[in-house]
Amino acid sequence: MRLSSYFLVIALLMASGCGLLPEQVDKTKDWSASQLYSAAKQAMSEKNYEQAISYFEKLEARYPFGRFAQQAQLETAYAYYKYEEADLAIATADRFIKVHPRHPNVDYAWYIKGLTNYNRGKTMVDRVLPQDVSERDTRTMREAYESFTYLVKHYPNSKYTSDSAQRMIYLRNNMAQYEIHVANYYMRRGAYVAAANRGKYVIENYQRTPAVPKALVILVRAYRELDVDDLAADALRVLRANYPDHPELARLDQR
Repeated sequence: MRLSSYFLVIALLMASGCGLLPEQVDKTKDWSASQLYSAAKQAMSEKNYEQAISYFEKLEARYPFGRFAQQAQLETAYAYYKYEEADLAIATADRFIKVHPRHPNVDYAWYIKGLTNYNRGKTMVDRVLPQDVSERDTRTMREAYESFTYLVKHYPNSKYTSDSAQRMIYLRNNMAQYEIHVANYYMRRGAYVAAANRGKYVIENYQRTPAVPKALVILVRAYRELDVDDLAADALRVLRANYPDHPELARLDQR
């Protein structure tokens, strides 16, 4: 037998043999919505989020109008969040908000959106070598802040409101600090107008954050470099009046 014919025979035998193999049986085929939901919750408790998502999605597909389906959507969003599938978590939460805007648990969907963006980007590397959160791009921080803000404003009695409000403070401080990082970057490169603009932005938009005195210091230095002494003096006056113990005052006064 020629070698090519031999391989042809083997291929035909393998193809015919595949038809003899038993089909994979879906053990959940006859499960009720309650059984699927319980199995999904059990998988969640075991941190087997991939399996939980599979059960929740089967529940939604088979029983789309049952009482478990809506809760399954929320649970799926959370499972995706825990499984570090941020885009899918937010997409699932958004779908729930759009389809069920008056659901009694819609506040949870907003919370999941905020929480997902709040923790987005925290990879294994970040956990081993933590990065200053304020050095990350602010897009996801802003999106998290917007979700938490909506929750706090529209659902003041939600059990997630207190935690959301605390996270908003943290995010606001870090968004302000991010502007300081950028302003310092511009200062090091001699882009003093850009640095001053960042400093002004912090003062105008992030009052009562720890970044404000740093912004005033940047304004003093940037305006001095630009020979705008009256604006530099104004910024120094505000810094001295509001933060009399600031460590940079002594150096700024030396000029």
